[in-house]
Amino acid sequence: MTDTNIEKFKQFMYPIVGAIYEVHKELGPGLNEYVYQEGLAMQLEEDHISFEKEREFTPQYHERTMTAKYRLDFVCLDSIIIECKAVEQLTITHRAQLFNYMRLTKLPIGLLVNFSQKSATIERYIYNQTTNEILSMDGTILTRFTK
Repeated sequence: MTDTNIEKFKQFMYPIVGAIYEVHKELGPGLNEYVYQEGLAMQLEEDHISFEKEREFTPQYHERTMTAKYRLDFVCLDSIIIECKAVEQLTITHRAQLFNYMRLTKLPIGLLVNFSQKSATIERYIYNQTTNEILSMDGTILTRFTK
């Protein structure tokens, strides 16, 4: 992954990150996750950012579709997963959930958002399908999936 690609991804994320901060500014901390999701859907519409809320996907096993179903909180611009939380602190479990969603859907950008703090926390990640790695925005490899 080159720095140019990371810069391109940052530009993709900029208006979405702005929408997330706008929702938090309006609603403040301490509400239920679903309230923030509804507010974010409204803000994305107002900002004319294409999105799908609760996009469903089913994982594959040996190239066969499983019956297990997952729902992504948001997919914006057909390439950015937004996973919303309203928790005291983001954990490795929250990150693993997002990383696996990125790997299984092959979507290149993931935003993990925690609305519960005084200021919204947004973690930004990139999935490199070629190397099967999750990267931070500075290009550091955080996770490498086998196979």
